Amino acid sequence: MDLRFEGEIVPWRGPAPYYFVEAPEEASAAIEAVAALVTYGWGAIPVRARIGRTEFRTSLFPRGDLYLVPIKIAVRRAEGLDLGDVVTVELHLAT
Repeated sequence: MDLRFEGEIVPWRGPAPYYFVEAPEEASAAIEAVAALVTYGWGAIPVRARIGRTEFRTSLFPRGDLYLVPIKIAVRRAEGLDLGDVVTVELHLAT
């Protein structure tokens, strides 16, 4: 399954700061519909992702009714991204 959406890069405060883009409701509902087929445990879902020209592998994490896409520092550096930037995220979930 392939998805494409826009979202803002937001922080998740913890022992170390992490950066995410929240999948909007429609994309999150599509992910939830196939989650049982693609998760490898505790709700994490492996995906191939692309932002700009940078492709990377990561895992989506559930947060309430939505899913979070972790944005690795290598991706942020390659694309010149920072907190608050709005990006287009392309996801591929192997179903």
